[in-house]
Amino acid sequence: MAGKTGKQKEQENKVFISEDDQYLFAQGTHYDIYKKLGAHPSVEEGVAGMSFAVWAPNAASVHVIGTFNDWNEESHEMKKLGPGGIHQLFIPGVGVNEMYKYLIRTPAGEKRYKADPFANYSEMRPGNASKTFDISKFKWSDEAWMKARDGKDYNKEPLAIYECHIGSWMKHPDGTEDGFYNYREFADRIVEYLKEMRYTHIELMGIAEYPYDGSWGYQVTGYYAPTSRHGNPEDFMYLVNELHRNKIGVILDWVPAHFATDAHGLSKFDGECIFEHPDPRRGEHPDWGTKIFHYGKTEVKNFLIANVLFWAREYHIDGIRVDAVASMLYLDYGKQDGQWLPNEYGGNKNLEAIEFFRHMNSVVLGSLPGFLTIAEESTAWPRVTGKVEEGSDGLGFSFKWNMGWMHDFCDYMKLDPLFRKNNHYAMTFAMSYNSSENYILPLSHDEVVHLKCSMVNKMPGYPVDKYANLRVGYSYMFGHAGKKLLFMGQDFAQEREWSETRELDWFLLGEEQNRGMHEYVKELLKLYRKYPAMYSIDNDWSGFEWINADDAERSTYSFYRKDETGKNNILFVLNLTPMKREGFKVGVPKKKKYKLLLNSDDKRFGGFGNVIPSEIAAVKETTDFKDYTITFDLPPLTAAIFVF
Repeated sequence: MAGKTGKQKEQENKVFISEDDQYLFAQGTHYDIYKKLGAHPSVEEGVAGMSFAVWAPNAASVHVIGTFNDWNEESHEMKKLGPGGIHQLFIPGVGVNEMYKYLIRTPAGEKRYKADPFANYSEMRPGNASKTFDISKFKWSDEAWMKARDGKDYNKEPLAIYECHIGSWMKHPDGTEDGFYNYREFADRIVEYLKEMRYTHIELMGIAEYPYDGSWGYQVTGYYAPTSRHGNPEDFMYLVNELHRNKIGVILDWVPAHFATDAHGLSKFDGECIFEHPDPRRGEHPDWGTKIFHYGKTEVKNFLIANVLFWAREYHIDGIRVDAVASMLYLDYGKQDGQWLPNEYGGNKNLEAIEFFRHMNSVVLGSLPGFLTIAEESTAWPRVTGKVEEGSDGLGFSFKWNMGWMHDFCDYMKLDPLFRKNNHYAMTFAMSYNSSENYILPLSHDEVVHLKCSMVNKMPGYPVDKYANLRVGYSYMFGHAGKKLLFMGQDFAQEREWSETRELDWFLLGEEQNRGMHEYVKELLKLYRKYPAMYSIDNDWSGFEWINADDAERSTYSFYRKDETGKNNILFVLNLTPMKREGFKVGVPKKKKYKLLLNSDDKRFGGFGNVIPSEIAAVKETTDFKDYTITFDLPPLTAAIFVF
């Protein structure tokens, strides 16, 4: 076969935006539009440079300004390619790490200085210019992970997520003002930690570029750029690659619900509302001070769906946790009368957002086996994880955060044990609807900020009681049906509320109770990963069975987890009062020996050291409507976990 001519090689390196590209983008189905819009290295007529392309349909003119032309506002005018509003310009000689913006002149003569919506890199805040970069050069070495991921059904796999904010996980000891670790430095430390604890995934907060630290990354300006706070795009690729090489998945927080109003961002991008809905009753969140995407606009849907595919394809991300889904589904979310506009049928459902989610999930999950889309949805909206198919009303997400379980759990655990008997069923209610969705049980950053207290300081009693309560609470969480998520610091009982301005209180690991909690959560994660009964059937009653859900008077709970094999079932017995239950009887389904796996009151976990027999033989005696019984002394505020 003949070699390629110089002309063919030149054409391969040229960023060419065809009429088909423009048509597909206008239709909302150009899923790799990020390869055309934005700034990309290009070769034209044998000369290397940078191709710049931006969507600005209402602009009178667009110029590229940057460090390469001394921010000259007249020297580099872009050419409008067609009626769809895409402008493009090739500038020879421009390399990587050059700052730039688009100067957009509106028909009214106003000037708008905008960062590139498709930029792959941004200037470090407080600067807000975009930066040129070539993201195609990184050498990945995570092929084994990516291949294995394609074959996974995470409904049947362990999923234990560590939610993490890089900037406050640990501060760099170099004494710099922010103390930010580079993505590469962070990789070394976080991989070691996650492997020690045996989490399966990390969920990273605030990766897409954002201007204000206090937003934690939930008010985005650069959807296609990992934040420069921690390095450049290749540094972030290194982090993902290292996590994958160590068999740890990576989930990103993704924020399609709203965007920042900063002048350099998407708001009124070309003088008109092209990304946000033009009617403020649809296009603004009054409480949040942010703009809402126009989900009925094809180019906007394309921008967002292509963004998910961009992170998955270019950065090998394994999933997204979609923030504030309820705010998208309900037109009146967080709004008073007069602040919202009903749909065409007079209701409060956002029909355009519903269609967007169905479109997004069908495209993303249909093209990326093993990828996860996770909804943070706080209402009883039906079938969030229902399949997207003809005649179905499902939104198509892989998983949904079980916010109801989280609220019930926290409300119950905060109670003085004296009053728990009157609220007993708060802890059992979630199982009544568990099979309606594929759930993740989250104890996220939202539960440990804004004067809500840290997890351990939500607990009642003296300090030793607080830790004992939390150990039992975590035991319940790991035994309950549903995948697991813990925010950083919760696994060693961080005592202060979380703040993005300081690192976690790692010094607490020098304290007996915190070190014990850390060890206990590690043991829970070890059990969770080891025994399929703990995770393989999470959304069906065939994987969970109550033994006694009704012992309100003593505030005890007993249940067991099982899988298809019927082997290595895991029995949980929980005492939520500071009263010792002597001669405590538990009904069990089989005449077997029940081997103790964990006693949360062990001294190594910070407990009092009350002993539970390492093995208990069941006897023929009816208890809890079961044919067999085991009997032992159940210590105060203790979880006993057995295998049988």
